[in-house]
Amino acid sequence: MNALELKGLTKKYKGFALDGVDLVLPKGCIMGLIGENGAGKTTIIKLILGMIRKDGGSVSVLGQDIASVKEEIGVVLDQVGISGCLNVKQVGRIMGDIYRNWDQAEYERLTKKLRLPENKNFKEFSQGMKMKLGIAVAMSHRAKLLILDEATNGLDPVVRDEVVQMFSEFTRDEEHSVLISSHIVSDLEKICDYIAFLHGGKLLLCEEKDAMKEKYGILLCTAEELAGLPAGAVMGKKESAYGVEAMVKREAVPDRELLPVELEQLFIYMVKEAER
Repeated sequence: MNALELKGLTKKYKGFALDGVDLVLPKGCIMGLIGENGAGKTTIIKLILGMIRKDGGSVSVLGQDIASVKEEIGVVLDQVGISGCLNVKQVGRIMGDIYRNWDQAEYERLTKKLRLPENKNFKEFSQGMKMKLGIAVAMSHRAKLLILDEATNGLDPVVRDEVVQMFSEFTRDEEHSVLISSHIVSDLEKICDYIAFLHGGKLLLCEEKDAMKEKYGILLCTAEELAGLPAGAVMGKKESAYGVEAMVKREAVPDRELLPVELEQLFIYMVKEAER
């Protein structure tokens, strides 16, 4: 059983359409959903959570409909929905009444690890502190799947690194999985097993991260050399007065020396090619 399966998922708004997205997140893995603002990342997450109605396709969460497994999902959205008059201690008591599997000891461990003040009201928190509290809550009720929408927003680089390592530790249990959207590609490159590229409501690519980096490379060449490459070898290119930098399929140019491709490069090339 997979942690998450989307088949032909469609949602239409005026001026935007999520176009038949197919996506599979295996159990025990972390998937990074990468896309620029307005690409459809939040729309996908809201559809998974049943916050908006889909126009077509299907969603399976832990092998079931989301309504049947809500207790097993930990969620952090870009706006953390906690009352501004509550402090960390009060949030813990309230969540203990909401979740059957609430683990108060784990909550206290995480809030201390994330250095959250116990008696300060939520409305006085910085955006980064609000996100950290949202993450602590999501990870304290024995969830099997974390769904995180821009959850590293507002965190300084040191705390971001600490938080993404927490997600990595979470999936050491093979029953645990994570779907995380972000435009900070470096965070996802550290921890993700699978990467999904989303642009303009279309899924450009969804593959295992290591296989993706082995599949593509960067070729530095002249315009004449580029023109002589096999059809379908080039996935994207940048041309300048100094020559051409092209993202190519390694198997199509086995005799050429290629530079490794980073995820951010790969995404930029694929977006530019899609826009052409």
